[in-house]
Amino acid sequence: MQGMEIRDKIAIVTGASAGIGLATARLLTEQGVKVALVSRSRQKLEELSHQLPESVPIVTDVSKPEEIIEMVAHVKKHYGRIDILVNVAGQGYDAPIEATDLNTFHKVFDLDVVGPLVAMQQVIPMMKEQHAGAIVNISSGTALMVLPNTGAYSSLKRALAQLSLTAQEELKPFNIQVSVIYPYMTDTDFEKNTIKHGIIQEQEEEGDGPPFPPDPAELVAQKIMEAIITGQAEVYAHDWMKP
Repeated sequence: MQGMEIRDKIAIVTGASAGIGLATARLLTEQGVKVALVSRSRQKLEELSHQLPESVPIVTDVSKPEEIIEMVAHVKKHYGRIDILVNVAGQGYDAPIEATDLNTFHKVFDLDVVGPLVAMQQVIPMMKEQHAGAIVNISSGTALMVLPNTGAYSSLKRALAQLSLTAQEELKPFNIQVSVIYPYMTDTDFEKNTIKHGIIQEQEEEGDGPPFPPDPAELVAQKIMEAIITGQAEVYAHDWMKP
């Protein structure tokens, strides 16, 4: 896969109001990309759109397929095309297998797997017409490991990675690249917003902690940029994470 020259391209970034999505939207704009800023936070998006030239804020709950469909149509109408899709929006869920709540699991599944899939399904026909495009999905380092209390979340992120890799093979003939990113722990509000069930606080505080400090969101944004430019199917935050 050759990758993409990104200047003057049109990108959708979900989860753009904070963390990795925010860092990605800023970096893409710096590189001459026009960005559709997508999240549920109207105020944050509108403030950000004033800072990023030629961006457009679109309030969307990406756990709801009908809102994703409307969002993609809005972007197409506003810019006339869609070249890049970056699916960042997601939420963590920590629970032992025994205590995993099915309703919560379904809720996080809709956000972390179904949402990106629906967004992909909406942009792929446009990208086929253009015979070019780049899709980047954000998995997790936990998808590469077996860690207590992460079964629900890591299984969803493995599912997203498999969807990405399969799409990469299916879409090669159309010059559409699909990449999956495996971040390490990242210095964002992700952990604060992670749903937790059946985990005793003392258990979380045991042990020596992670072997390395969390990465800045900007590092992951750079990896996303790398994936878009190179077309690489799998991109790891650090080489030591590779299986």
